[in-house]
Amino acid sequence: MPDLPTVLTSLAWPFTIAIAWIAGEFGQRFTGLPRISFYGLVGFALAGPQLGILPAPDAGPVSMLADVAFGLILFELGYRINLRWLRANPWIGIAGVVESIATFIAVYLIALAFATPQLTALMLASLSMATSPATVVRVINEQRSSGQVTERVLHLSAQNCVLAVFAFNAVIGFWIFRTFEDIGDAIWNSLVLLAVSALTGAVFGLLVPALLRAIGNPRHDATVAFAIAVLLLVAISYAGGLSPVVATLAFGLVARHRRVAFSQAQRNFGALGELLTVLLFVFAASTLDWREVAAGGMLAVVLVLARLVTKTAGVTAFAHLSGVSWRKGFLAGVALAPLSVFVILLLEHARLAGVHVVDELRAVAAVTMLLEVFGPIIIQRALVWAREAPEIRHAA
Repeated sequence: MPDLPTVLTSLAWPFTIAIAWIAGEFGQRFTGLPRISFYGLVGFALAGPQLGILPAPDAGPVSMLADVAFGLILFELGYRINLRWLRANPWIGIAGVVESIATFIAVYLIALAFATPQLTALMLASLSMATSPATVVRVINEQRSSGQVTERVLHLSAQNCVLAVFAFNAVIGFWIFRTFEDIGDAIWNSLVLLAVSALTGAVFGLLVPALLRAIGNPRHDATVAFAIAVLLLVAISYAGGLSPVVATLAFGLVARHRRVAFSQAQRNFGALGELLTVLLFVFAASTLDWREVAAGGMLAVVLVLARLVTKTAGVTAFAHLSGVSWRKGFLAGVALAPLSVFVILLLEHARLAGVHVVDELRAVAAVTMLLEVFGPIIIQRALVWAREAPEIRHAA
């Protein structure tokens, strides 16, 4: 007969997911705020360093499931990217590059001003370039939002992810070279790894639509087939040390342009996607330690504000050139605030790869906790103010 501590440990995750789901439903009903904000609060509160309910996150099945959940979201994001639109309106892409570079420079200089070591400052700067696709896609789906601001946020967040992963891997490569003086390993982790990841995702984007056409009923079977393919792709990325972020984004992007319909009714991959989304946000918040959050609090607040200013200014500056009003450009920039899940998973991957410098990034922990709660609220309000999502009125 198993002992009580073992039984309680095995029940921790299922009960936490149930509690988070209930908190999200009632929280959304009574406040009108996004459900994922409540998922993050529950995960943070029940984590080992806080109330001690959840076991320490590791490379086990929960971590793998979180990556699968993130992969499904990244696939959907990639699937909604229209390269023809970006070619017809290149100012959107230019705005994304400008605001990402401006964010990198601003965060790097601020980190140095807080006496942060140079390598840690570079990692902070590269991570801050990103916009969390998990938060963006989830809130947009939950709000049933559509319009110019929505499409710009989707496209810019995908671009931000790619740029952030490239910059982050370049910093990791620099760290490996400086630590081990291994130029081959450094190049692999900074450039070749990303190219191989993108190629692997593109191959899936070619093969899965071809398989669906061979089956003869692609519209009916597409959702399940894509979900299984994402599961396989994430597993291959894990086994090969590739980037699941780049691979799943490339998969969705190529699959879209192979013209296989992804059913509108199965956005977020239906009930499976809903369940994995709860797990993803709970897992991400459970990796945070309140002591690290408190220690990096001051720097975190400054970084959040600087990042919000650079991203908003960068997108707003190109608003008229890209065909929208200053107001819509401003709101699209504000909606790029979410950061949390993307950063947490990248740091977990780096930690598992042996990059111990991430333990010093207390400010990142604080930033992610701040934006775990407020990021979804910011993008929700931006979409409502842009009149692309309905105003949700909470229960009396």
